[in-house]
Amino acid sequence: MKFKFKKSVNLLLACLTALPLMLTPTTVSAASDANINLSSQKQVIRGFGGINHPAWIGDLTAAQRETAFGNDQNQLGFSVLRIWVDPDRNNWSRELATAKRAIEKGAIVFASPWNPPSSMVETFNRNGDTNAKRLRYDKYAAYAQHLNDFVTYMKNNGVNLYSISIQNEPDYAHDWTWWTPQEILRFMKENAGSIQGTKVMAPESFQYLKNISDPILNDPQALANMDILGAHLYGTQFSNFAYPLFKQKGAGKELWMTEVYYPNSDNNSADRWPEALDISYHMHNAMVEGDFQAYVWWYIRRSYGPMKEDGTISKRGYNMAHFSKFIRPGYVRVDASKNPDTNTFVSAYKGNNRVVIVAINRGTSAVSQKFVLQNGNASTVSSWVTDANRNLASQSAINVSNRAFTAQLPARSVTTFVANLTGTSFTADENIASEFEIELPLTDMETNVETDITPAVEPAVEAVNQ
Repeated sequence: MKFKFKKSVNLLLACLTALPLMLTPTTVSAASDANINLSSQKQVIRGFGGINHPAWIGDLTAAQRETAFGNDQNQLGFSVLRIWVDPDRNNWSRELATAKRAIEKGAIVFASPWNPPSSMVETFNRNGDTNAKRLRYDKYAAYAQHLNDFVTYMKNNGVNLYSISIQNEPDYAHDWTWWTPQEILRFMKENAGSIQGTKVMAPESFQYLKNISDPILNDPQALANMDILGAHLYGTQFSNFAYPLFKQKGAGKELWMTEVYYPNSDNNSADRWPEALDISYHMHNAMVEGDFQAYVWWYIRRSYGPMKEDGTISKRGYNMAHFSKFIRPGYVRVDASKNPDTNTFVSAYKGNNRVVIVAINRGTSAVSQKFVLQNGNASTVSSWVTDANRNLASQSAINVSNRAFTAQLPARSVTTFVANLTGTSFTADENIASEFEIELPLTDMETNVETDITPAVEPAVEAVNQ
């Protein structure tokens, strides 16, 4: 029942989020100019990616690692990998092969625990559930050491973690460990500072519930021990993506979206169109409305994921690739006219003296869209499009005249534009910048069908079946 409840809540909220768009008239009016202000910088982008979870669904194969983290033809260009902190240290080696290859390909790796070691856990009565689990209050220091040990183990085996989280979804823990906001605050104040060798992430609320993270932001000591505020967006409405308190008090901290599937986890839904277009639209809102610096999908390989079970890229994956292949770690989002037409959505990024513009047309008619470059210029623009019949298909070069160019956005499509900038100079964050040559267009991938269930339910079911 509890699993059905979460899935129902997610589906209901997702429907409420999409309802205004479903009711939008399909007639397209003349689009306003999309102004790209290259001098108005927003957040630094750390990257895009997903989780690999060998314990529950098996490891990525060697070929699938190349597809996920390579950035050539028929590859996703992912630059972030999330891994699992198994409560049993005897299983930590299962994370190494994919993590090491991801780092070799230029990605950053972070880790999230679902449970502490069993010796640190106790059951308690939570709203009538007498089998609810929590970290014992006398084991907080031991748990911090457990996380330290994982960081050290990975480092000694060639994987320098960018960050480690203290808990996955502490506010939706029917099959893992519950934490109250007060318990998280206590750990962040008293114990998180002892975690060494990597950044500390908290609290990874399943629905970006601000009451979970507000106490950290409002406590100087806890905030000092948090490097990254991680959040999940299951059922979160776009109107709740913004976080004013983080903008007010989170200076010097990072803001990551660390898990989601969207709009559903239906069996074999990875290639549905135009449903797959919702992924790029969701990513647009995460970047523009939420100011997130990373966007991390649930399973990298799944029948509803960016990579299907046969290792080929799905329609959902191509929508992610419109961001991940071109917006590299260290690029910075710049101000852009985010909604120049009723069904048109635009975001823009710069790095390594390039500008990357991602334009989404959710309407049923093509749009002629003018893009105006401010505080910078270019001579020609390359572009790639994904729609019902094409996957990251290369388009003819477009000439820039008087700092502007006009492009056709096909009905129900996402298009990425890339141009080398003149009249401005910008280099991506040197600490994490990573460049790959992109050989496009990518070829269409065959359809693959498999079965699956909701990821929120899946971990417990598959763990039981091991």
